[in-house]
Amino acid sequence: MSDSTNVVIICGSESDFPFAEEIKSPLEASGWSVELFAASAHKQAKRGMEILEQFGSDPKLIFITIAGRSNALSGFVAGNSQNITIACPPFKTTADYLVDIHSTMRMPSKTPTLTVLDPKNCAMAVDRILRSQRS
Repeated sequence: MSDSTNVVIICGSESDFPFAEEIKSPLEASGWSVELFAASAHKQAKRGMEILEQFGSDPKLIFITIAGRSNALSGFVAGNSQNITIACPPFKTTADYLVDIHSTMRMPSKTPTLTVLDPKNCAMAVDRILRSQRS
């Protein structure tokens, strides 16, 4: 696989890191290089832009965003980069899902964010995208 970073996971907070590990671990087991960060779009937008500037020049890199509640992070990343952006919100309960899914699914125009709800499916989708890019 590539020596450079293939996937950047940006979480809304460090409390999302255990959820992120469910995506990161299988990707690393498949040989992909994954970087993990916390940068809330609401509270740390400057840090988020720094991450996008550091990694966004590689058109084959994939961003995964992990944010619940008011998910501005996914739109922030998709709107400020040309990279594939996949949202994988960390819903903990059915009530959480029912209330908060709309903040992930309804992105503004020109913010093409894909959404995958299951972290294992997210890892599998990213693996398939990266493998198809090598062809």
